[in-house]
Amino acid sequence: MPHFPIWMHRKLTTDTKMEATRQTLARYGLHTICTSARCPNQGECLAAGTATFLILGERCTRGCTFCAVTRGLPEAPDPEEPAKLTRAAAALNLRHVVVTSVTRDDLPDGGAGHFAATIKELRAHLPAATIEVLTPDFGGQEWSIDIVIAAGPDVYNHNLETVNRLYPAVRPDAQYERSLNLLQQVKDRAPQIYTKSGLMVGLGEEFEEVTAAMSDLRRAGCDALTIGQYLRPSPQHIPMARFVTPEEFTSYKERALQLGFIYVEAGPYVRSSYHAHKLFSNRKKANPDQNG
Repeated sequence: MPHFPIWMHRKLTTDTKMEATRQTLARYGLHTICTSARCPNQGECLAAGTATFLILGERCTRGCTFCAVTRGLPEAPDPEEPAKLTRAAAALNLRHVVVTSVTRDDLPDGGAGHFAATIKELRAHLPAATIEVLTPDFGGQEWSIDIVIAAGPDVYNHNLETVNRLYPAVRPDAQYERSLNLLQQVKDRAPQIYTKSGLMVGLGEEFEEVTAAMSDLRRAGCDALTIGQYLRPSPQHIPMARFVTPEEFTSYKERALQLGFIYVEAGPYVRSSYHAHKLFSNRKKANPDQNG
């Protein structure tokens, strides 16, 4: 692992609320991507009383080389999970609920129905909360994507993750165009849903390749973008090529805004769900008459 530069240094978060948040999640038997993916921001988010819920188990059917989530045969979906998640979100007093999942290529719908059930449960019991989903690509099955769209999330996030050239090394079971097509489908079917995607940098991509990916996302109707530094979870994962400087992140953000993204988070520790509530609240202020 390369030596961490000064801009990557940060204070450890210590807060009594972190343990209270963990206890709430444990009480309802829920998983978070914060823990499963070893997110470097989990202390900050738990201390703020929030987390990104991970549904459909902790084992993924794919083996992306950047991801710390365990690959393996997943367990059967828990039909009570949408209700448990909703009760936990209520206990945490969440105003913006973010839900993601492992990839479930073993399920006919890829888990889309479970996403839809979770959205509907949240709508029924937390009507004031906004809902953001971060879904896998469902193998490109349009009917699965339509199931999630029909449930009406406020924000539909699907991460492109990296530039086209690096897909075989970083996302060997995914396809660059498939991910773009998913975002395009959401925007075509439900233009009122805010679409969002995320990119990692520091994997060996060139600046021009990142800007090309941004342009592709805008052509697919993507509204918002997160860009963060890839950090290698373990020696078994794809190596990091370099640390991207804060100045480069500023340049990425400026370019993304020039391309027309309505909201951009870019920085070393930015992740796809980092400060997710800001994306929606800022967009709502800009369009007060538009329904999320």
